[in-house]
Amino acid sequence: MGKIFEFTSVSAGYDDEIVLKDVNFTVGDNDFVGVIGPNGGGKTTLLKLILGEIKPKRGTIEYFKREPNEVLFGYLPQVIGIDKKFPISVMEVVLSGLLGRKGIMGRYTGHDKRMSLNLLQRMEIQHLKDKAIGELSGGQMQRVFLCRALISHPRLLILDEPNTFVDNKFEKELYELLQELNKEMAIIMVSHDLGTITTHVKTIACVNRQLHYHPSNLITTDQLAAYDCPIQIIAHGPVPHTVLHKH
Repeated sequence: MGKIFEFTSVSAGYDDEIVLKDVNFTVGDNDFVGVIGPNGGGKTTLLKLILGEIKPKRGTIEYFKREPNEVLFGYLPQVIGIDKKFPISVMEVVLSGLLGRKGIMGRYTGHDKRMSLNLLQRMEIQHLKDKAIGELSGGQMQRVFLCRALISHPRLLILDEPNTFVDNKFEKELYELLQELNKEMAIIMVSHDLGTITTHVKTIACVNRQLHYHPSNLITTDQLAAYDCPIQIIAHGPVPHTVLHKH
């Protein structure tokens, strides 16, 4: 299995504040990592480091491209941060996922548009292709931005709280789709819903100022306590359920 990226003793933060300290983290082909942790623990900073949006203050991050033009990352952000007033259609949003390859002045080909339509059809929203993005529901927007993340055929798909604003029907379909996608690409998924993701991910990274990597999708409350990771929802066996500390 080839490496996609590797963190070595990485510390990072903003101004004089260190948010993440001494992180060692490697992701390779076909990994499926669930990232959990409390708010303010550094999950967003971890994603920004992976995507190259910020640089480490200490340590190194190495990327392993198999060819110069390979797209390493496809990113599905939280739809809560999307400007709904921006005048852009669904089709244009999906095609914008190719900007990294084509550049701002690049023209979209017929093949590009067919790929976009195929992805929209796979998400069952091809009828919305000409709609303005601001007219969509939260669940529909998630579908559109997932298409955008996939259109460049990335080697690693990164999802930030993908079940936010998703209806129950698509949530089930989303996790089934991710299982299929994981056969052809690695996935990192940030989520608070540990009870659901542990039935799908292969490994877990708990982020709370440091990163504790657990090489399994089975994790106990004792292990979470040892990792200083105050998460309440745990999955055991095929049926997820909630485990609450005494209070």
